[in-house]
Amino acid sequence: MEFGKIQNIETANFTLPPGSPFNARIWAAVEPTNHSLNWQPTVYIGGPIWANKDYVGKVYPSNAKERDFLYYYTRQFNTIELNLTHYQIPTAGMIEKWKTEATEKFTYCPKFPQIISHERQLVATEGLTEEFVNAVLNLEEYLGMTFLQLPPNFGPDKWPVLESYLKRLPDELDVAVEFRHPDWFSKGAVWQQTLERLYQMHRHVLITDVAGRRDVLHMGLSSPVLTLRFNACEGHPTDYTRTDAWIQRLKTWFDKGLQTAYLFIHGGGDNDTAPELILYWVRELNKHCGLNLREPVLQPKVVQGSLF
Repeated sequence: MEFGKIQNIETANFTLPPGSPFNARIWAAVEPTNHSLNWQPTVYIGGPIWANKDYVGKVYPSNAKERDFLYYYTRQFNTIELNLTHYQIPTAGMIEKWKTEATEKFTYCPKFPQIISHERQLVATEGLTEEFVNAVLNLEEYLGMTFLQLPPNFGPDKWPVLESYLKRLPDELDVAVEFRHPDWFSKGAVWQQTLERLYQMHRHVLITDVAGRRDVLHMGLSSPVLTLRFNACEGHPTDYTRTDAWIQRLKTWFDKGLQTAYLFIHGGGDNDTAPELILYWVRELNKHCGLNLREPVLQPKVVQGSLF
């Protein structure tokens, strides 16, 4: 079953929780220059996939070939949640292609391979980790945040394993950790201590907004950088009301000194509706947060069929 999927959307409580108490530490440590009149946060927004044939004629030109999908994607959005690396360590050829296809300020956000995070659970992974890290660092200026998604059975009792692993990673690699075991969140003290430890190591945390697991919507930060995975419900009206709540929260956080936001919008299902929702996010961010993000240009899909 897809993580956090829910059978009846009407049963979900989509209220956005208050920010974690630890966030006050983050705002207190923000440089005063971040509050100057001319300062603006850096915002990256995109989806989790570029190889979607439904995007042809809507996001991509109607004559786009599959081999060119990434080229067109990077000209519509400025980041992508790179799930492909969860299943294989990218080759040098793949890295070079990704760099060639990217626009000037585009960023790739790769996920750590599952053989490291899930199969070996961070143990005895030195060689694999070195291979993965060296590969993604070769993305150079096109490398954004990396995701370390922990498996559902990786609980707080395994913190020493996570801590040791994170400390061995190079400082120049930005890493956001995604926690899924409920015990990280069920006791407030455990979660606050986790944020404190990540803060001390200069590592980031990922927030997931998904219908069926509201505990992972923990609203905690360990740095002035937000990494958000927003899992929508295939165009349901709540996708937009939830977005509205996030826009207002982001406005507040930007005012407090949030420096960077990586926003990954999942449409649900095959992500066919993700582009429309990303466009809505961009427009609302520009309107309410005073940003100047470039809007993706979407063409109405031509529906084949009878005129009568």
